[in-house]
Amino acid sequence: MTVPTPVADRLPPVLPTVAAAAVAALPPRLHRRLDAAVARLAGMPVGRGDDGVSVDYDPEAQVTLTPGPTGAVTDAEQARCSCLLAPRCLHRTAVLVACPVADPASHPDPASTTAPASTSRRGGTAAGRPGGKGRTGPAAAASAGRGGPGTAPTKAQRTAAGALWRAAATVLAAGAPAAGAVPQAELLRAAHGARLAGLPRAESAALRTVRSLRAHRERQAGHRLAELVEVLHELLYVAGRLASGDPDPALVGTLRRDYRPDGTLEVYGVCREPVISATGYAGVVTHLVAADGRWLSFADVKPGGPDRARDCARAVTEMGTVAVNHAVLARGGLRISGTTVSPDGRLGAGKGVRATPLAGAGWSDGPLAEVFARPLAEVVTAQLAADDPEDPLRAGTAPVGGDLVVVGAAGDQVLARELLPATDAGPDRGPVPDGPVIRLAPVNSHPVLAHVANLRRLASRPGLRIRVFGRLDPDRASTLRPLAVGPVPGAATTLRLPAEWQGRADLGYDEIQGGHLPPRDPAATTGPLLAAGAEAVAESPLWRVRRLVELAVSGGRRAVAEAARGGGAGSAGPLLRAGFTTAAAVSAALADESDRRGRDAFGRLADADPDRYAWAWLAATAHLAATERELIRHSWTAPPVG
Repeated sequence: MTVPTPVADRLPPVLPTVAAAAVAALPPRLHRRLDAAVARLAGMPVGRGDDGVSVDYDPEAQVTLTPGPTGAVTDAEQARCSCLLAPRCLHRTAVLVACPVADPASHPDPASTTAPASTSRRGGTAAGRPGGKGRTGPAAAASAGRGGPGTAPTKAQRTAAGALWRAAATVLAAGAPAAGAVPQAELLRAAHGARLAGLPRAESAALRTVRSLRAHRERQAGHRLAELVEVLHELLYVAGRLASGDPDPALVGTLRRDYRPDGTLEVYGVCREPVISATGYAGVVTHLVAADGRWLSFADVKPGGPDRARDCARAVTEMGTVAVNHAVLARGGLRISGTTVSPDGRLGAGKGVRATPLAGAGWSDGPLAEVFARPLAEVVTAQLAADDPEDPLRAGTAPVGGDLVVVGAAGDQVLARELLPATDAGPDRGPVPDGPVIRLAPVNSHPVLAHVANLRRLASRPGLRIRVFGRLDPDRASTLRPLAVGPVPGAATTLRLPAEWQGRADLGYDEIQGGHLPPRDPAATTGPLLAAGAEAVAESPLWRVRRLVELAVSGGRRAVAEAARGGGAGSAGPLLRAGFTTAAAVSAALADESDRRGRDAFGRLADADPDRYAWAWLAATAHLAATERELIRHSWTAPPVG
């Protein structure tokens, strides 16, 4: 079966300012036709040539995009249409709106800065240091706006945050179905204003909101409504507090931080992870661990779609003077000198880097052994308790590992239990008494990748012992997103991987076959499968609050008001009986506010206040997120039922 490629995967990314300007220049009479024009692109061929990417919109209109050196359209002149109405034509605007939203940090807008990127970041040349001369652009605005801990936002920052709040509140009131190209362009324009004002966290939240809106409206595979709720909550939370003058420096956020020299490093490969981003980029990231225990990564991510992520399984990337094969690095090691490392562990690949191969490190010794030494419940609860105030969405993203036994399947997920520590049992260790049922969910469900097929293969062998390396899913009860698996040392009923795989299978690339599994044992059982159906969040009455906040996003204010009038929002009773008194109060307040309309001086019904409604939704969503997080933390220590 051939999977159709979304049009966004065939087009280059476009800076938010370029797309927003195109929509603003479009005559108002064409605004109503813009969403339909974008939808028409799904069936149109996209050609690639020396002059860029071309779309034959109709016989009289060919749109040509000529990306710059970074692979993105960063200037209005790089988008042309052959029709007589260009550039203020529907064809050109529709194509620009259909393109992925580029990250301005990776593709600088020539109009927003007069200094090179190397002088506009912290720690650069004299012009790039705080207080240095010649510093301009968003980096300077961010530095000037922060001032110091507890400094109130500047007037420009409050104005920019207010514009973001109004754009986001409009989207919330209208609902995702009505948040087409024009409301999205308002968000993009406000995001650019936040960038100029030095509000990187607000800008990032706005761009993620636009990408998530598009994914929801296009029904992209793997997208969840909960993701749109999360990013819209982040945007309203940050913008609302900044607009009100909140001095918390975490609300401003930080710009992308520089790579810094790190001397000589010895790194060892752990696994490869395919990358398919919502910004039109794809490739591979190889996860590494340094001899001192630090987590690092080396990436080959460029403009492209899912096919590029698949084809990067054995990608070769230049690291200084050395060509690094990601498949080899993931199972080997390197001694690197002259390298640079970013604060989040990304390795630089400048011309001064020198690297020599090292033998790989196994999962049972060296720096990796510590990953599998601690009980999962202990590691996970520590991660969930640790927030990053500068990037709250990174909470719970550090690597985790553990030894598990497969007990069955639930859809495309593997159900498993954690094994007893190696020091407490023999070779075929049993599961931890009263331990939770752990769900292994695919990192990416795209059909061109091997995640789903590999998990289904593992789930077909109840009783199979596997060593799992991956990440915690902080939004789901007792759920891991595995990146790689390997055999459990000393276990008889475990994986039998080829020698060249060196004891691990990268779930996104390597294909586990029947011969890699032990013989099927019909008598192998490790616990009651019925208990695996219980999910701490889904089984609680909080689903009523989530349904309400998601209805607000998917249907808009009117949908919430109609549900409230029809009794569909009457969730107070079950919530109160379960002890969720605050959840009952905030959901009732949201339902009431959705149907509230004031009157003008003449007693006529006035337009509903979008601000009061947005604050009510924000309160309900914030309380829901905090309560669900606590339930998820508890799910890793609670025994299975049954």
